[in-house]
Amino acid sequence: MSSPDSPQVLTPREIYSPSTHDVLYVTRPRSRYWLHLLLLVVTFLTTLVVGARLEWNFQHGYPPFLLDDSIFPVLWALQGRHLLLGLPFSLTLMSILLAHEMGHYLYCLKYRVSATLPFFIPFPTLIGTLGAFIRIRSPLRSRAILFDIGIAGPIAGFAVAVPILFFSLGHAHIAPFGVALPRIQLGYPLIFHLAQKLLAITDRGNPISTVPLSHLYLSPVAIAAWVGMFATSLNLLPGGQLDGGHIVFAVSPRAHRWVSRLTILALIPLALFFWTGWIVWAILLRVSGMRHPAVAEWPDITPGRRWLALFALIMLVLTFAFSPIGPQSLLDSIPGFAKMFHLTRLLH
Repeated sequence: MSSPDSPQVLTPREIYSPSTHDVLYVTRPRSRYWLHLLLLVVTFLTTLVVGARLEWNFQHGYPPFLLDDSIFPVLWALQGRHLLLGLPFSLTLMSILLAHEMGHYLYCLKYRVSATLPFFIPFPTLIGTLGAFIRIRSPLRSRAILFDIGIAGPIAGFAVAVPILFFSLGHAHIAPFGVALPRIQLGYPLIFHLAQKLLAITDRGNPISTVPLSHLYLSPVAIAAWVGMFATSLNLLPGGQLDGGHIVFAVSPRAHRWVSRLTILALIPLALFFWTGWIVWAILLRVSGMRHPAVAEWPDITPGRRWLALFALIMLVLTFAFSPIGPQSLLDSIPGFAKMFHLTRLLH
């Protein structure tokens, strides 16, 4: 979700303005269906490439992320039928991301809020994408509407990712005894530990339930569930114009700025001691602005929505990992930067 687009000329539509309490006539932007479809197809292909390598590694008993050839092995994936190996990961991940964005979009339709279809973001990363988003292009008439649209995405994505996680975790491979941990390790949120405990109850003979998560090689489907949980936690960070920021503003508009500041401050020590990437999110939250688009302060949201806000907090706790990809904190990076600086001085 993001701030409104500049409208393009099309048919007029009545929109209620919360700041002036008037009905405004605005133009409905033209939908660019071709762009949505193109980004969807390209993102499917980029996740297919990544998924093919993940499946290959899983079938051959290797760690998920091997960097021997490339982070994004497109040439390898195009050989033979390698690309088809990526279907389980790609379809699972795309389904989770689509569920999240359609949660937002369907509630926009319900409240007659002008919004785009999801934009998927293809990118040659370890997971083949930077996620997806929709753009809201008209004012929101009440805090209740803001709340419902904001929380619908995380709930929808979480609801799809949870059963996938519980189903796929039991199919992981146990790393061979004595093998060194891979260079890229996934940090597991609380929901993964709970899934493993449930596996110990429902399938007591499964050795996976007794092995530390760090010693498991997850299947591509389980990795897609991990990505879904990671995306949920990022979106639920209570700040700025993230979904969590929208929820905070809907619950208490006056608290939004202070909560956003506290979130940024909390991310700094997390970056220092756990994962460097948190500093990037702290900067993004600061750059995106502490302000929130104008929404009518009254009426207040209902008590039922406040209970849902508590559920959003529970989802954040369940899906948040202090070091999601590591181990690499800012403090860990300092010796490397120092060596690089020293080498540069020697070369000059």
